[in-house]
Amino acid sequence: MAIHFKQMTIIGVGLIGGSLGMIVRRERLAETVVGVGRRIDNLKTAVEVGAIDRYVSDPRDGVRDADLVILATPVDTYEQHLTQWGNLLQPQAIVSDVGSVKGNLVIQAENRLPALIRFVGAHPIAGKEKTGVAAGSVTLFQGARCIVTPTPRTDPEALRMITELWERTGSTVLSMDPFLHDRILGAVSHLPHVAAFSLVNALAEVRDRLAPDLDLRLHSGGGLRDTTRIAASSPEMWRDICLWNRDNLVQLIEVYERHLRHLKELIRSGDGPGLEKELEQAKMVREQLNGQPA
Repeated sequence: MAIHFKQMTIIGVGLIGGSLGMIVRRERLAETVVGVGRRIDNLKTAVEVGAIDRYVSDPRDGVRDADLVILATPVDTYEQHLTQWGNLLQPQAIVSDVGSVKGNLVIQAENRLPALIRFVGAHPIAGKEKTGVAAGSVTLFQGARCIVTPTPRTDPEALRMITELWERTGSTVLSMDPFLHDRILGAVSHLPHVAAFSLVNALAEVRDRLAPDLDLRLHSGGGLRDTTRIAASSPEMWRDICLWNRDNLVQLIEVYERHLRHLKELIRSGDGPGLEKELEQAKMVREQLNGQPA
């Protein structure tokens, strides 16, 4: 049976939530899409770009008639939201999310919601360095992957519906244990962001030492832009991701630091052959990640 919701409520109508709303409205997967957010100007923009049908500022008003609620706010707000309006939901309503961290958040959501409310964790791996609903697009998830993170408590029918929802966006849907998700995404997403944030701050320090008024863009090529693009991501969102996945991320940073120290020592000692070997290994791994033959 094809999915169809009476009312989908999106809490946090930004890039991800807004893009999902655009697709749901275009594909008529819900009769009504309601947006909830803190900034009225952003919600008005969401109506203008076709992401939602209407909006409210109080989430309690937004979820009362919803049979699907999508949490698209920073992950640290989940508990506050679920505590505020979880008991107002209709029996058998589905709550899902788009957060980049799962693990304990999924368990927290299952424990916080009433027994007859069905939670399904989901993480669409798509985005831009730009934020806000104005940057949204009906093609944002096309060809992307979305990971659903069921637990033994997940309702099978709710899981099927959320899986189909993301498939209708053009995503390839994978199922994964929520804690395994955090270990894997910590390596392939969270660590690269931390490295980019640190690199940009290091460059700013070097610039201030050399010439505070120096425009680094005038002296850089595509390498700097490619390496640091993700450093323009939402500080609020990434603050929460780092803190909620801190145990995995600290271990990964330590591995990264070890490799960085090794590279530093090869450079310091003038070990050309060792340095070339290290760079050749990195080149081979990068080509494998990019789908090129080793």
